[in-house]
Amino acid sequence: MTKGTRVEFELLGQRFTVKSEAPADYVRELVAHVERTVSELRGEGNQDPVKLAVLAALYIADELFRAREARSQEAGEAARRVGVLVQLLDKVAPPSTLSA
Repeated sequence: MTKGTRVEFELLGQRFTVKSEAPADYVRELVAHVERTVSELRGEGNQDPVKLAVLAALYIADELFRAREARSQEAGEAARRVGVLVQLLDKVAPPSTLSA
């Protein structure tokens, strides 16, 4: 059984301890990302910790969804380009000539 790593941090005036299978440095990077997002939102005048936490969660979820969509579009474009290349190869060297 893998032993989890415990990471302690403070966010929005609250102390948290997270146990994770991920390395402590990775968890700290996640916390730093959340802290940056909260700081950006706080700069927009938001002060209520609950609202800041919910808005930060929404912003980060939006980042995730946009990244997934971009990756999906890139994969679709790569597949389309491979298809075009296969068609070009089939024109210059049809599959029947390769099996002989």
